[in-house]
Amino acid sequence: MIAAARPVTNPIMAKENRVSVRPISAAASNVRSRRERPCDGCRRRKSKCVPQDSNRCSLCEFHKQECTFIEDPQPRKRKLDADGRPEMPLKKRSIESKVQQYQLEQHVVPVSPPVSAKSELPPVIKDPGQLGDTLSLQRHRHCKHVGRTAHFEPTLIELAPYGSQNEAITDFGVIRKVNNQEFFHLFDDNTSSIDEDEARSLQAVEQIVAPYGPTLIDTYFRNVHPSYPIIQKDVFLNRRQHGDRQFNPPLLAGMYLLAMQWWSREPGLAKQRKPDIDRLQIIATNSLILAMQRPKLSTLQAGLLLLQRPETNTWNLTVQLVALAQELGLHLDCSEWLIPTWERGLRKRLAWALYMQDKWSSLTHGRPSHLRSADWNVQPLHAYDFGENSCVQHGTGGDGFDAAQEENGRTIFTEMIKLTQITAETLDAFYTQSAVSDFERAGNHATRLILERAKPVQIKLKDWAANLPACAKMDSYTPDELSTNVYLHLAYYATEISIHRRIVASLNPASAETYMLYICRSAAKTRLISAMDFVNRLRLEHLDAFWYFASKTNFALIGTFGSLLWSTAPGKEEAQFYDMRLREYRWTLKASAKRVEWMAEAVEVLDANRTMLNALPEKPIALCKADTVMGVKESILIPPKQPFVPMYSEDPGEWPYEDDDDLSQDVEVGA
Repeated sequence: MIAAARPVTNPIMAKENRVSVRPISAAASNVRSRRERPCDGCRRRKSKCVPQDSNRCSLCEFHKQECTFIEDPQPRKRKLDADGRPEMPLKKRSIESKVQQYQLEQHVVPVSPPVSAKSELPPVIKDPGQLGDTLSLQRHRHCKHVGRTAHFEPTLIELAPYGSQNEAITDFGVIRKVNNQEFFHLFDDNTSSIDEDEARSLQAVEQIVAPYGPTLIDTYFRNVHPSYPIIQKDVFLNRRQHGDRQFNPPLLAGMYLLAMQWWSREPGLAKQRKPDIDRLQIIATNSLILAMQRPKLSTLQAGLLLLQRPETNTWNLTVQLVALAQELGLHLDCSEWLIPTWERGLRKRLAWALYMQDKWSSLTHGRPSHLRSADWNVQPLHAYDFGENSCVQHGTGGDGFDAAQEENGRTIFTEMIKLTQITAETLDAFYTQSAVSDFERAGNHATRLILERAKPVQIKLKDWAANLPACAKMDSYTPDELSTNVYLHLAYYATEISIHRRIVASLNPASAETYMLYICRSAAKTRLISAMDFVNRLRLEHLDAFWYFASKTNFALIGTFGSLLWSTAPGKEEAQFYDMRLREYRWTLKASAKRVEWMAEAVEVLDANRTMLNALPEKPIALCKADTVMGVKESILIPPKQPFVPMYSEDPGEWPYEDDDDLSQDVEVGA
């Protein structure tokens, strides 16, 4: 049963503007208003000061004593924040935030209160980002989405009396309404032990990177943020500018850890001793576990940033973040929610970043995805969803960052989302357990079934590549300036390889038609050569840029696909061709690994594959036409005179792709 709440019109302003009717004693020379403090007697007793019609409050009337306002307040012992300053009381911060919100809504210009010679409280730090108005970024509260099958019925919750903040006090806690269908249960962050741990963690993080913290923050926003915009930059920088240091410890640590990838390339840092990365990583991981107990958007941001590092990319953490995001309601459409506009945009960007994290983790780890399309209702991103006012049309933005670079980065981020949706279709079509069962039941006709499923996905990939904006193309870069669009192209090749990898693995030379064997292997070889040539074209501007977390595995997938083609080659000449190309690819990766250390893991995967390939029996010399490619005879199966007719086609002239050449035609993404 829902208890009725008291109607709230504007409780904060009503209390602040209440006028005392009690006359002021002439003996009290330093009298202050009752709305500012209790009387001296109630202050000493730490009791509530209740005014009466007489000149005394209720307690002073009871004790038959004079009600004065002469004594100075007693000094209080307060907690210190990360910078060693006294921490503001929770109640005062809450009131300050609500007053600011009311003033904004009523267009009231705030008036600074008179400054007393002996101030009871430390100076109030303004909240430039207005975190108190947000749903999932409040300082001292966290929220959990109320699901439709939970023991709370949304229809009944709708009946509760909601105040100006769209919050209702019920028998089971505070409920916030974001629209007529979605509700969140609000909880206080009242675990003091966690607060103390977070304060110590934040202090430790700052000590590890000191005095280079500000430089690393600038490095992060210059190199990572443009193409991975999961932080509200203007809010973050405004908070730092106004002296606010109450940041989420794992989030700040994640930003520092990613920024340190460019330590040797920053003029002000290159000659300095690098901070202890291992210790910073441990603090970030441990503090993230604590932060998950009180889920907020900052917790999700921290987890996503830590997952961008090759050392911390784990499937377990990805799954935890999916669960955390669902508690925050990130899988829902927030376009019309009653929350700040910038928070709506941030929630959408975070939701799609999580979507990409889940799908690419599913591909790279070979695990089932935890985000189902039936439960995903996040709308596509638009320009206004990025909601940062720092950029101008020319030159740099108001915060000193390149506006054009940030605009290009947003385009790459948006295109990566579109590509990931196609990648998700690929995983559903070929790698789910139901798909594997379908192929097993198809027996000798499995390849035909796979080709039919591949056609719509392949067409979408081709259209995506053809419609790439100019700034996202491979050849779109400026010399001596970092270009982040390469991880987008690498992801494209990984998606194509995932399709052809399934096709090649299903081919059975003993039972497959000669033409189908020819066209499938030719198309697969074309994709492999195109992907390897892409890696050969990488420049320093690409290698030194930000790489998406899946890039490490995507480089390895190219080599794994080449090893698959080598192992299934019908003749010795074709096997030798793949052997030669894989040796060249390994050399390229090893040379690049001197610049980008994590590429060495792709080299290790190549070496492991080659060790397993040593167990292959010697290939026979193919009895077919041979062409010379780069000095090596490459066996090419001769296609039959009559075209292959698919099993499931009623029209003898129809092929699962648009034409016979569509399978072997290369889509040049950078063109």
